[in-house]
Formats: sequence, C-alpha cells, structure tokens
Amino acid sequence: MIRLWEQPPEIFLSTPGLLPFAVLSATENKVATLQLSAAAVDKIADRRTQSNIAAASAILAGLVLEKDVIERLFRRDIMHESVIYQQIKTEGKEEGREEGSQQKAHEIAQNLLAEGMTVEAIARITGLSVEVVQQLQQGESENQE
Repeated sequence: MIRLWEQPPEIFLSTPGLLPFAVLSATENKVATLQLSAAAVDKIADRRTQSNIAAASAILAGLVLEKDVIERLFRRDIMHESVIYQQIKTEGKEEGREEGSQQKAHEIAQNLLAEGMTVEAIARITGLSVEVVQQLQQGESENQE
C-alpha cells in the first residue's frame, strides 16, 4: 500500500500517468503542485492521453481544492475530449432526465388524485407503482388536514 499523502510530489510529477495523483501528495502548496501538474499535462504530445490525464487530474484535485482553482489551471476544452469526462457528462444527463421524468409523473399523479381518480388508474397512466401513488395520496390527505 502506498500512502499518497506521505509521498513527495516529485514522484508523481515526473511520470505522465501519475500526474493526477500529484495534488494528493505530501505538498505544502496544493495549488502550486496542481500548476506544475497542469504544465506537465500541457506538454503531453498525444491529445487523447493529454485530455484523459487532464480530466483525471481535475477530478482528483476536486478532493482537496476548490472548483474555481481547478478550472483556472486546466483548459476546459482539453478535458471535454476525455472519454471519462464524456461518460460522466452522459450519465449525468441520463440521471437528470430520469429524475425529471419521475418528478413529472408524481406531479401528474397528484393532479389526478386531486380530481378523484382511483389509485389503480393513476398507477396505470403514470407508470408509478400503486404503492407510490398511495404514498402520494397519504401525503395529499395529510396536507389537507
């Protein structure tokens, strides 16, 4: 086991594949270490490798530094090319759509409950389970009391 926080940053700054870990090392100044790491990333010739290492560096830096510091040091355009960045972005969009869809189904169910429709019919129409519609119904009746 290697304790990153006990290792000098030079170990990580000297090898491109280890650059993302430099900011987590035993450094007195994490911002300066991230600056050195960003400069080293900029020197990587292969664009795909450069974008993946930049994205990994930014993600790990997020554990110890503020977002604005990280964004200032790493070019956003290069990180957008990273396969990891693209995956995170895609998953985030899918989760957002799913969450929005569920919220809309709940709103529709609450409106249908207010109109007096049966729980079973609402479940069929919205795709929500009967249990979820019943919970919404209980919430409605508690709000009216």
